[in-house]
Amino acid sequence: MEYDYLIVGSGLFGSVFAREMTDKGKKCLVIERRDHIGGNVYTKEDHGINVHMYGAHIFHTDNKEVWEYVNKYADFNRFTNSPIANYKGELYNLPFNMNTFHEMWGIKTPQEAVEIIESQKAEANITEPKNLEEQAISLVGKDIYEKLVKGYTEKQWGRKCSELPAFIIKRLPVRLIYDNNYFNDLYQGIPIGGYTQIIEKLLDGIYVKINCDFFDDKEKWMNVADKVIFTGMIDQFYDYCYGELEYRGLKFETELKDTDNYQGNAVVNYTDAETPFTRIIEHKHFESAESDVTIITHEYPQTWKRGMEAYYPVNNEANNNLFAKYQKLADKEDKVIFGGRLGLYKYYNMDKIIEEALALVDAESN
Repeated sequence: MEYDYLIVGSGLFGSVFAREMTDKGKKCLVIERRDHIGGNVYTKEDHGINVHMYGAHIFHTDNKEVWEYVNKYADFNRFTNSPIANYKGELYNLPFNMNTFHEMWGIKTPQEAVEIIESQKAEANITEPKNLEEQAISLVGKDIYEKLVKGYTEKQWGRKCSELPAFIIKRLPVRLIYDNNYFNDLYQGIPIGGYTQIIEKLLDGIYVKINCDFFDDKEKWMNVADKVIFTGMIDQFYDYCYGELEYRGLKFETELKDTDNYQGNAVVNYTDAETPFTRIIEHKHFESAESDVTIITHEYPQTWKRGMEAYYPVNNEANNNLFAKYQKLADKEDKVIFGGRLGLYKYYNMDKIIEEALALVDAESN
């Protein structure tokens, strides 16, 4: 074989794996369907602003090893993610904390917040939350669920909260302190100069072919390397033989604004059901870029169809059962290894993707 590894996809998973295996003396080839490297973490400089082309990416982790790893490839600022929720013109701090509760109910103490939440939880008579709606009401009460969770979540996932699994909301912090820091992780920030530089350094000296779709000549690409690391959709790899897994798509509308500050915050979520987009991102605030203009992106969730970019796996029971069938096929492979959010059909933050890639490097090195 010409290569030890063919890596399909140049996102974080594929790029980290390619870098580490190359440094171990293996010959790697990376192919990328898009016209740029980096997958969804790709950033592009425009008017001195690093634009997150596929939505906001804020790096955060509690894993010191991963934090030190990414800091080898870029200097990170100390960006703290503190999104704002806009519900029909009413503004609330996120994540749910005493600032949110004060704005919602006019209260000042944690005890008052607990009393209201417990009262609304009791009124809903929820003991064992069976879905996202019941889980959200159990966590923060009906008022906050109705204004800040329901509309946003149903837009995001394209189905009623009562039809979504409870675990989706469990990762949202709820705090009885005045703290707008969205993440609990010890380490967080944005790479100064954007994410693309990280991918460029990871892939330095490695042969990369962009505008190259694996499925245009699958037989050829399956035979150029001893092993294939596949980071695309696992159901597509198997020609949807058991049917399509469900994904959510996204549409981004990015525009230049002739003002130096459009919304005063990097991320503003629009949580009512009537507004068609879920959030507006103002990119300059990620790095406090100095510019007379600003760039914003409206983010619209979409029903995924073949040919569209797949962003989020829909991990409900039906899809997880379908994925299990594909996983059985994958377990029988001796040449193909699946990785990344689409290959493993699981929502991963960036730090977890790096952890998974490094774990695979260890497994392949032993």
